[in-house]
Amino acid sequence: MQKLYKPFRVGLLFTVLAVMMALFVLTLYRLQIVDAQAAGDGLPPVSFTSRNVTTVAARGNIYDRNGVLLVSGRPALNITLDWTQLAGPNSPNSPARRNEIILDLIYDTLDAGLSYTDTFPVTPGPPFEFLTDMTATQRRRLDRYIEFHWRSLNPDITASELLDWMRRHYQIDYTIGINDARLIMGVRYELEIRRIIGDIPPYTFAYDVPHDLVASLAERNKHGVNIENTFVRKYHTPYAAHLLGYVGSITEAMFERFVTELGYPMDAIVGRAGAELAFEEYLRGIAGQKTVITNIYGTVTDVFVEREPVPGNHVFLSIDIGQQQLAEHALRDHIYRLNNDPYRSELDRIPGGAVVVTDVRTGEVLASASYPTFDLATRTENFAALSQDPNRPMFNRATMGIYSPGSTFKMVTAFTALREGTATRWSQISCTGLYRIAAPGTDEIIFTARCWILPVAGVGHGSLNVVESLAHSCNYFFFETMARIPGHAFEAGYAMGEASREFGLGVPTGIQIGESTGRVGDPAFKREWYTDPNQHGWWLADTAVTAFGQGYNMFTPVQLATYTATIANDGVRNALTLLSRVRSNDLSQVIYAHTPYVQHVIEETDYISYLQAGMVGASNWGTARSMFADYRIQVASKTGTVQRTYEDVNTGLFVAYAPANNPEIAIAIVVERGGSGAAIMGIARDIFDYYFAEARRFPVMAYGDLRP
Repeated sequence: MQKLYKPFRVGLLFTVLAVMMALFVLTLYRLQIVDAQAAGDGLPPVSFTSRNVTTVAARGNIYDRNGVLLVSGRPALNITLDWTQLAGPNSPNSPARRNEIILDLIYDTLDAGLSYTDTFPVTPGPPFEFLTDMTATQRRRLDRYIEFHWRSLNPDITASELLDWMRRHYQIDYTIGINDARLIMGVRYELEIRRIIGDIPPYTFAYDVPHDLVASLAERNKHGVNIENTFVRKYHTPYAAHLLGYVGSITEAMFERFVTELGYPMDAIVGRAGAELAFEEYLRGIAGQKTVITNIYGTVTDVFVEREPVPGNHVFLSIDIGQQQLAEHALRDHIYRLNNDPYRSELDRIPGGAVVVTDVRTGEVLASASYPTFDLATRTENFAALSQDPNRPMFNRATMGIYSPGSTFKMVTAFTALREGTATRWSQISCTGLYRIAAPGTDEIIFTARCWILPVAGVGHGSLNVVESLAHSCNYFFFETMARIPGHAFEAGYAMGEASREFGLGVPTGIQIGESTGRVGDPAFKREWYTDPNQHGWWLADTAVTAFGQGYNMFTPVQLATYTATIANDGVRNALTLLSRVRSNDLSQVIYAHTPYVQHVIEETDYISYLQAGMVGASNWGTARSMFADYRIQVASKTGTVQRTYEDVNTGLFVAYAPANNPEIAIAIVVERGGSGAAIMGIARDIFDYYFAEARRFPVMAYGDLRP
């Protein structure tokens, strides 16, 4: 049978097709490569580069307990520099062009009123010297830079010598003035140090740049200069700065945790303090990933989305922002009035104070104020001034400040006396006003202490029981009950130390943000504190001063609030918390809801009831009667005064809870150089006024929007 297709004809057909295809390819090469190269004045052939870009996920919002928006995120744009695009093998930029792009970018940014990232530790202008306040990170990076270029640089090089070498190294033309050359060097250093040290986040040139600058850069198409989408925090309240905290880049100290352990990208923005750090696991989203394709001219030709970002969850704090505002105002205003007392000298001005308000029943922190404070919205631009302020406005006195408790400690002493059997509910001790301790077996007086009433009234309190002693804050009573504990004096010291910890003093409170654990000043502490073995002993004098709240004890305001709430709660000590609940990013699901966590239970509830009665007595007919005797709600309270030195003004302390018969909130107040606890009681009354008001005075809606 005759074949339909002869092999010769098939071969001829394929030959013709191959020739036509070859001609087609050659024509395309001439049009796209040869002619384009001629028209482009010798530019290299068109090629494409790809880069992986992490798509930042929106961080979750922070609300107060009532759903008032406190912190949110808003979209922003950052300028980044890509070394591969700027100076890689496929880059069209000559060495001179690279430096020109960098210098133009610097001036464009400065002209827009923005700052840019330059951590090169050499002064920005002549005479050029290494920074005297160089940070440890800057020092480490500079050392690594010099070590990397060991053939050209020695460790003893001067700043001027280093700049001369860097001008040659980065091929900065000598027609460029030294000031502009220093600007270029700073950016080139940032780019190179990241290639030398592998654990530094990628270089972001400028953060949160305005759209008009972005548009201007896009028009000029600077090769290697990229714009990245991100989010920045927006603050809807000027209050609670120490609680809310802030975000920032991962520091070297955080690298191990976030990058190595948790797998964060090195350029991630994370919580650096406060709730932002404490609740990072809830607030952070899951970053997306995309591949960006650009041609040799820097034009984006394609984007491939590999993974969409997932927004973070929303955190609801335990604080009531209205209560927080009231606490901050009350603390500030009372300090202002005390500082403006005509009898107070400039040297005696109050440097700061703190207030903590907790829910007795749940351990939730309703407000926590530290004075002076700062505004999170302007923290970055005001950082230098805030850091240098001697009153330390960024220091959270409520959780990190440690203070001698003064007479607020007397509930611990009373409890110890009841537990050890040196006092009962009705046993009496007669206060003469002057307490003396004689050397064992002699009449030689080795320690003398006065009850506070002696210089005021010229006499002692007379005969008092434990409740009356708390109400009148009788020092003598507590000296004597501790001196009667059998055994050596250190037995009383250890007994008070044990009771302190049971009430939450000198131990972690559970609050999620950074806190100091303070210290319990018992005999074990004294032995560790002094290097001289001759000072290791614990004497009756140590017991005496500890008994009325001086001594070595140092506690934080949050611990004092926990202690007060434990008394109010019949000996049940709840862990403190700042977290009320967490909702999913669409607010549809509750991911976490706080339930009270009991840290310790004191079994001797009868003894606790005597402490409660003494604190009620202090408000009704004792040391706090001037403020609370006629108050519409029965308050249980205790004043405290701490003498720092003979020359310094006393620190004032005050603790209270209310209502006394059915406690809801507890308050602890410390005012440095406040004079006395009685002088600062008005702060507590303002807080109670707000909490128990039928209509709240502060329009909390002004801070932000309500959310479920």
